[in-house]
This record gives sequence, C-alpha cells and structure tokens, in this order.
Amino acid sequence: MNSATIDRYDAPSLLGLQAQKRFHAMVKPGGSACNLDCDYCFYLSKENLLNGPGIGRMSDETLERLIQQYIAGVTGPSVVFSWQGGEPTLMGLDFFRKVVKLQKRHEKPGQRIENDLQTNGTLITDEWCVFLKEHGFLVGLSIDGPKDIHDRYRVTKGRKPTFDRVFATSKLLKKYGVPFNTLTCINRFNARRPLDVYRFLRREVGSTYMQFIPIVEYKGFEKTAPHLWDNEALPKDGDPETHPGAENSIVTDWSVDADDWGYFLCKVFDEWNNRDRGKVLVNHFETLVSQHMGLGSQICIYSEFCGKGVAVENDGSVYACDHYVYPEYKLGNIQDRALDAQVFSRKQVKFGYAKNETLPRYCRECPYLSDCWGECPKNRIIRTPEGEPGLNYLCRGLKAFFAHAIPEVDRIVADLKKGAERARSPIPYAQL
Repeated sequence: MNSATIDRYDAPSLLGLQAQKRFHAMVKPGGSACNLDCDYCFYLSKENLLNGPGIGRMSDETLERLIQQYIAGVTGPSVVFSWQGGEPTLMGLDFFRKVVKLQKRHEKPGQRIENDLQTNGTLITDEWCVFLKEHGFLVGLSIDGPKDIHDRYRVTKGRKPTFDRVFATSKLLKKYGVPFNTLTCINRFNARRPLDVYRFLRREVGSTYMQFIPIVEYKGFEKTAPHLWDNEALPKDGDPETHPGAENSIVTDWSVDADDWGYFLCKVFDEWNNRDRGKVLVNHFETLVSQHMGLGSQICIYSEFCGKGVAVENDGSVYACDHYVYPEYKLGNIQDRALDAQVFSRKQVKFGYAKNETLPRYCRECPYLSDCWGECPKNRIIRTPEGEPGLNYLCRGLKAFFAHAIPEVDRIVADLKKGAERARSPIPYAQL
C-alpha cells in the first residue's frame, strides 16, 4: 500500500504488524465514590452525569476481564495499572489482594506489571502500608500544602478538615518504606503562596517527587463536555472574564488564575533549581529538561499528541481520557470490545491527533510551541487576541514560566551533555 493512501486515523495501519502497543489505563474501580467533598473536585459530578457508571463497585468479573485485556493488549515491556477515583481505598484491601492475584494469573513472561494508587490518604492504615510495601505499589498522596492551605478545599462530607489525617498518613508511609509521590492541586487560593507549599512538601512531608496540577474548570463542566461549548461566547485572552471571581468569569471561583499559575511555577522553579535540583523531582521541571534534551515530554499535557491514556469506569466503560468522562467521549465497554481495540480505534486516534490539529495560529507561531503544544485540550476555553478559538486558559502563565525557566534549563542541559561527554572521554576524569 502506498503510504499516501493510508488514512491518518487508521490505527492498525499506522501501528504496523511489528509495532509495540503501549498505552495507559486509569482505572476507577469505585467510580466517583469518595469519602471527601473537595470543593474543586471535577469527578464527584460523574455520579449524576453517567447514570450508572460513576457509582457502585467494580464486579469481580469486570475486574478480571480488565486485567486480562490490559495485560494482553500492551505489548511493551511494562503494564502500569493506575487505581484512582473517587477514592479507590473505599474498595477495601481484599479488592486489591484480588487485583494482585489476578495480575499474577494473567501476567506474560518477561513483562513487568506495576501498580500505583492515587489516594486522599484518609483511610490508609498500618495494614494497608504492609500490603502496599509487600506488593510494590507506588502511592500518590493528595496534599495541597500546610494545614491552612490544605483544609481550605479538601474537606469531608461533613465539611470537616482533613489535613491532620493526611499528614499522619505521610508519616505512616515513610515508616513502612512505602514509596510515594505528592499530588498538589494548585488553585486560586494556594497559587499565591508557592514557597509555603513547596517548602512544606519538601521539608515536612519529605516529598522527593512532586506533581503540581493546575485546577481549571469552566463553569458548567458538570454537564457540558469539553469542546462542546459555544466558541463565539468564549472570552479573548486578557478579557476580565478570563479571571476567576470576575463577573461572568469563564471558570469556577476556585480555578487558578493564569497569571498566578505562572507566578507559582517561576517561584518554585527558582527554589528547586537553587536548592533541590538533583534531589527533588518536579513534574513540570523534569519534563522541560527532558524536552530540551530531545527526549520528549514525560507528561501528556506537554506532548504533541495525546489519546494513549484512557479512563476505565467501574462498569467497564472506557473513555477517551480521565478529563473526558462524558457520554460524548465514551469509546465502549470492555464487556463488548477489547480494551486495546478501543484505545487504537479510529475514534480515539482521531481524538489524539486533534490535540495538535486544533491549535490556533497564535500557538503555532509561539516560540514555546514545542515546550507546550497547547497544554491540555480540555483547558482550551478562551480565544486568541485575534478571536480564534482554541487558546489554552493557562497560556499567559505558561509563557511567563517558559520565558523565566528556559534559559536556565538550557544551561542545565548543556552541563548534562558535557558530563556525558566527559564520562565517555578516554582521559581520566581527574585530569579534566
């Protein structure tokens, strides 16, 4: 077949017979069920939106079918199961004991199976820690900063604070040697306190890998899927409506302001670079260094294309992405079609290419295009100064961060390359 005749969205043709199929599934075994009621949570509303999925528990039959299909579908060297929610620990330890047992039953020779668990930390006990350590689970612990910051939005159903319990869990995980990362949601409140957040995570929690997630939700996200909004009604970059708290703001009151997101990243970058580079990993900084070394992005939001990370709901339904769990982005159900067939379906491949293909001219002419690639498409809720839709809400902040950090990142990359050259040099290092 002549390559010119291949449909760009024809996944089997693009993959080729010998290509390795690699993808990632974020599994929601309890759907949106959670024991907390965080103000900014984008997933709690799924219970009403999906009319079934989003509530309840994943059945034993669905669990085994998922594990079998996921392991069979990935032909790369590793399969990573990410257990999320809602709150996945509500499923109980016996559920995860079953997970490990089924993974062993279906594992393929020479293939590594990994598990990570994203949790709010309020239900973790000594027994949980023993299990997580024994079976090599990586834990993602959600914590937004010191007590007054964390308790601003992360509360129980009864509006009670959660910091003390979560902070105690961080100590418990360290006591048992359970590896964990911290996931910190940057919102309208804590974005203006970057050093308070970073230093607390570094010094008191002892986090050596930090994920900072900007909270951006357009008003009406509970019912309206991404890209189904009215483009003509979207504000332009710089309009008052692009700021949280403004009259007729495009985003929720707790969303981070774009300028504040840039401020947060710049301040934390300087602290990290001056004190902790090589000792602490920060998702946005590590991936920027990787990109400037020519190794590509380590996180999907800064990749040129997306679509290789799907969400699997408790009933086996598969959606294009964790942030696209809406009826319009449902791919199917593992009861009816194999997981890998859905991931590499024409519909999903088209979804992945759209990240690049829908970029406005304003982005394509930006000097930071290859650092950003328009960030996450679900955040493209404003228009360019010229009025073209598809601009990312965080654009102003991202530009400020890239302008600030890239000169230093390029120096870091140059030093790394020199170090690599010296390591290959036949001259003893001491003489260099």
